[in-house]
Amino acid sequence: MSAEPRTAPDDGQVRVVALEVADDLDELASVRAWASGVLRDLPGDQRLDVLMVVEELTSNALRHGEPPRQIRLLRKRGWLCVEVDDTCLDPACPRPPSATGGHGLKLVTAVTTAWGQRQRTTGKTVWAEIDLTRAPGTSPPPMR
Repeated sequence: MSAEPRTAPDDGQVRVVALEVADDLDELASVRAWASGVLRDLPGDQRLDVLMVVEELTSNALRHGEPPRQIRLLRKRGWLCVEVDDTCLDPACPRPPSATGGHGLKLVTAVTTAWGQRQRTTGKTVWAEIDLTRAPGTSPPPMR
């Protein structure tokens, strides 16, 4: 767990904190607690939106990806990016909603300004950016 300061840097620099994630869905509670501690300076509703993104991206990596996995929170004033790495080469993609899932990336889309993925020769990184200057629960600006 991170022992770093819990606020965004004022100097425009991006602060990065990372956590290695074990190969177990039960790990989601630990990831959520870690992220909640790192982001405890955010207002409650905004922190809940970010934690939903953290959980969804991590859950997808645990269900559909391959170990090792790592989650990173990149932050500077007014901006946060959640990144989750795994070693599966298959791209992340939304699936049709059903009784067993398929809603998560739609929720991520609803609370982020953008999300996507970077393919690497050793796997992928799925990322989502969050505008921390926007009021929680409001729609992000349309993507261009």
